[in-house]
Amino acid sequence: MLEEIWTEKYRPKKLGEVVGQEEITKRLESFVKNRSLPHCLFAGPAGVGKTTSALAIARELFGDGWKSNFLELNASDERGIDTVRVKIKDFARTMPLAGMFKIVYLDEADSLTKDAQHALRRTMENYATTCRFILACNYSSRIILPIQSRTAVFRFSPLKEQDIEGFLKRIAAAEKLSVDAGAYKSLVYLSEGDMRRAVNIMQTAAAMDGAITEEVVYAATNRADPKEVSVMLESALSGNFREARNRLLSLLYERGLASEDIIKEIYSQTFSLTIEDEKKLGIIEKIGEYEFRLTEGSNPQIQLEALLAQIGLAGKK
Repeated sequence: MLEEIWTEKYRPKKLGEVVGQEEITKRLESFVKNRSLPHCLFAGPAGVGKTTSALAIARELFGDGWKSNFLELNASDERGIDTVRVKIKDFARTMPLAGMFKIVYLDEADSLTKDAQHALRRTMENYATTCRFILACNYSSRIILPIQSRTAVFRFSPLKEQDIEGFLKRIAAAEKLSVDAGAYKSLVYLSEGDMRRAVNIMQTAAAMDGAITEEVVYAATNRADPKEVSVMLESALSGNFREARNRLLSLLYERGLASEDIIKEIYSQTFSLTIEDEKKLGIIEKIGEYEFRLTEGSNPQIQLEALLAQIGLAGKK
């Protein structure tokens, strides 16, 4: 089942197949149709189609020989100025084997040092006739303004629930998987708009025997089940601290969940509690305080029990 990574196996090969970014792909398709491409800056969260769009552009422009005209680098691994001066410059200065220009795709460009970005700016200017640059980043504010002004900026947004679920159903049909409605709902919830994460979770769940259900998905990811956390919070709010504590200990020691994952799910479920907004504000403030304590290395059980105690006190007010 895990012989091939599904994120690569089912990666769209054409711009029109990219899910959830229709406005962006329409603009990019017009460049491909005219056989021209400006320097581009793809900004947005992980797993929303930035790399897929860049690969699709190369495939459509250069056909089967796209690999000889496409250089992909990850700036988080090679973030220094030498990478720009040597590897990128050597690729950019040579003439393309097919077509009018080559493409350099620089993933996680916001990890480049400022000096490397300034060197990249000059390279983009000097070799614009033979090479186009596509920079991908999570935070465009970390890209220096001279580069931003030289690129066409495309802002990718997190994928919608129906887009992720539709793509997962296509994979499930191709792989002949049995996936129930609850499993799709949990996959979408856990992905947080990241298609790559959703596909990887489903592939991990598929490696387990039997049909993919909501329980299987949470077991495969070792993440806190929202229902369990919601019941724990309701118990604390109603004054049943012993029951809330037992559920917390079950999550920590029977399920083996990390305290950071539990408190993150507590935060998510707080908004669904049937209490006044004023009480929710107080609980969220406490969650932030105890989350900071956990990151500073405090004892997870003590801090989470103290948080449940604070939630219990909020329920009595």
